[in-house]
Amino acid sequence: MKLIYEKSVSGRRGIKMGNSHVPASIQIDKKLLRKEDAMLPELSELDVVRHYTELSRKNFGIDTNFYPLGSCTMKYNPKIAESMAALPGFAHLHPLLPQLRMGGSLTQGALQLLYDTGELLKVISGFDAFTLQPLAGSHGELTGMMITAAYHHDKGNDHKKTILVPDSSHGTNPASAAIAGYELVTIPSNDEGIMDMDAFRAAINDDVAGLMLTCPNTLGLFNPHITEITDLIHSVDGLCYYDGANLNAIVGHARPGDFGFDIMHINTHKTFATPHGGGGPGAGPVGVVAKLAPYLPVSVVVKRDDGTFALEYDRPQSIGYIAPFYGNFGIILRTYVYLMLHGDKGLKRISENAVLNANYIKEKLKPYYHLPFDTLCKHECVFSAKKQVAHGVHAMDIAKALIDQGFHPPTVYFPLTVEEAIMIEPTETESKETIDTFIDAMITIAKQAIEAPEILHAAPITTEVSRLDDTQAARKPNIACCQ
Repeated sequence: MKLIYEKSVSGRRGIKMGNSHVPASIQIDKKLLRKEDAMLPELSELDVVRHYTELSRKNFGIDTNFYPLGSCTMKYNPKIAESMAALPGFAHLHPLLPQLRMGGSLTQGALQLLYDTGELLKVISGFDAFTLQPLAGSHGELTGMMITAAYHHDKGNDHKKTILVPDSSHGTNPASAAIAGYELVTIPSNDEGIMDMDAFRAAINDDVAGLMLTCPNTLGLFNPHITEITDLIHSVDGLCYYDGANLNAIVGHARPGDFGFDIMHINTHKTFATPHGGGGPGAGPVGVVAKLAPYLPVSVVVKRDDGTFALEYDRPQSIGYIAPFYGNFGIILRTYVYLMLHGDKGLKRISENAVLNANYIKEKLKPYYHLPFDTLCKHECVFSAKKQVAHGVHAMDIAKALIDQGFHPPTVYFPLTVEEAIMIEPTETESKETIDTFIDAMITIAKQAIEAPEILHAAPITTEVSRLDDTQAARKPNIACCQ
C-alpha cells in the first residue's frame, strides 16, 4: 500500500534535531525494527500548523457553535476551570508520589481537593458518602449496580434477580444492570410521557433488587410520583438508583437523596461543565446512603484527626478497585472550580435558566412541530417531526438542514418512545439572542418542509462532504488518505 500525503514535499523539514550528547548504549533487537523506512510526510512547521488549524475550523465545537444535543448537555465550559487544571502543582502531579513525607507534603493539596469535592457533592445531592473514582457516567452506573449486588449478597438476597427500568431510560441503564448480573424488566410509559404507575406496581415483587430511574426523564418531564416509587421499591428491600444525567434540571432546588434514592451518579460533564464529547475524559462520581458506604470502591479519601488527608484501602466490604489512583483527577478538579465559582445561589440559577430556556423553545416551536407532551418541561424539550413527515421530510432531514444554518443538530430519534423525535437541550449558558436565531432556523426549516422539501433532502450543502450514510460513516469511517 502506497501512502499519499497531499501536502508532503520531498526533502522539506520542519525542525532539525541536533546531535545528542547521550550515548546510545541500548541497541534495539533487529527483529523489532521495521524492514522498511516509515513513510512519513515531509512538511514545514508552518504547513503542519495550518493543516491542523484548517481541520479545527471544519469541526463543530461548543466554543464556535450552538450545540443543542438533548440529554447530552453540551454547554460552554468556563475557561477558568481549564486554567486551574493547568496549574503546575496539579498538572505535574504524579499519582505515585507519597501522600506524606518528612518536612512537608507532595499530594496533600490534591487529596484535600478530592475530599472537599466529595463533601460539596454530598450537600448538593443529599447523600452520605461519595466515591470520585468512576471515569464516566456509565462507569458510575456500573459501580452503583455492583454496590447493589454486594448489598444484596451480604443480606442473603440472592433471589433478587431483576432491576426495573422505564422504557425511556438511557441505554446505559439496562446495559449496566445486565453487566452486573441482573435481568431487566422494562416498565412502559403512559400517555403523559412518564413511567406507567399501574405497570410499575404490578412489577413489584420480592425478586426485585432495585430500580434505575432518571428524573426528570429523557423527555424532560419530572415524575410527580417519585416518593411513592421509592417507597414501593423499599417495601421489598430493593435499592433505588438515581441516574444523575439530568441533575442540571434540578440542581440547587431538589436533592435526589431527599426523594428516597439510595445511590446516584453525577455526570460532571453535564451538570458541572467539565469537558464532554469526543469520547472523554469524563467523571461519574457515585453517592450512596450511609448503609451502602462500606461498599464504595477503594481508595477513599479520608480526613485524619490531625487535619491531614489520606487514601484509605482497608475496607473489607468494598466492591474493590474500579479505577486507578485518583480517578480522572483533572476532571474532578474542574468540577471543584465550577462549584466554587458558582456557589449555592449560582447553582440554583443554573437550573432555573436551563428550565427557562427549554420551555421558551418549546412554546416558540410548538406551532410548527408536533409536541407529543404539551406540558411544563425541565431542561430539555422533545418534539416530533410527524407534521413534516406528511410532506416527506423526516427528523434526519431537519437535523442535516440545521447544519447549513450554522447549528449542530439536536438529538434525533431518541427517546425511542417518541416517533421521529427531536430532542433539544439549550442549556443555561446560551443567550436569548442565540436561542432566538436557532428558533428562527427551525421555523424556516418547518416552512421549507411544506414549500420546498427537496432542499431539505439535499442538506447539508455547506459542508466539506454532503449527506452521508450515517450508519456506514460510523462503522466504516474513511479517515486515511491512501491507496
